[in-house]
Parts: sequence; C-alpha cells; structure tokens
Amino acid sequence: MENTNQLFHFLYKKTRAMTKVLNEHLQQFGLYSSQWSILYCIKNNGPMTQSEIWRYLVVEAPTVTRTLAKLEESGWIKRTQGSDKRERLVSLTEKAIEQLPLVEKEVKRFEQTMTQHLTKDELTIFYSFLNKLGPITTEKEESI
Repeated sequence: MENTNQLFHFLYKKTRAMTKVLNEHLQQFGLYSSQWSILYCIKNNGPMTQSEIWRYLVVEAPTVTRTLAKLEESGWIKRTQGSDKRERLVSLTEKAIEQLPLVEKEVKRFEQTMTQHLTKDELTIFYSFLNKLGPITTEKEESI
C-alpha cells in the first residue's frame, strides 16, 4: 500500500468504531472505554500517580484528571496524597475490585467478537505489526 494516509485513516476509523461498540458493552457498568483503560491500567500496574497514568496511556493530563474525577465520584477509584504534596496516588476501591471481574468478562466478550475472524497466528502478527509502529509520544512528553 503506497498511501499510508489511507492506512492510518482506516485504522483510525476502525478504532473509533470499536470504541463506540465497547462503550455500549460498558454502559451496563456505568463506564466508558476511557474510564475502562484507566481501571485496566491501575489493575495491572497497581496504584499509580496521575502523571504516570497519563504518560502510560499517552493521554493529555487534563483529560486524565477529568476522567479520574468521574471515576472517583462513581466510586471506582480513590486518590490519596503521594510522596509529595503535589502528587496524587490513584488506586482501586473495594467496589472496583469486586466489579472488575464482571467488567473484564464483558470486555473479553467484546474482544472475542472483534477478533473472531482472526487466527491465533494472525493475532500474533497483528500485535507484532502494531508494536513495530514508531514510538507514540506527545510533544509535551518528549520535552520532559
């Protein structure tokens, strides 16, 4: 394929469509995909600072802050004082620990639907291809 614009536009469209469908699956838990990605991140990495989260997810800090506020308000996460006064440590609540297995089950169902026409080898190759794409950083992150 000569036109990488077409490839990336197609990838963007697929990602947007998958996000929309995932949001429909997560609606029963009162979550959106952006919230799920943060919960998944904390579940797998343990408590993290807000800046660790936005760097890990390659999302703007204000966006993560707004999403964390919604997650805290709905009882999924708690934020506590970090090692210095400016730092906020984010961790899962008991509600999240209890509910996340159900959320994960629904997300896995969605993922299986999305990948049902791919073989295990194709999934491995697809992951490998995505991993080979250039480093994904924001301009702000590069200057840090």
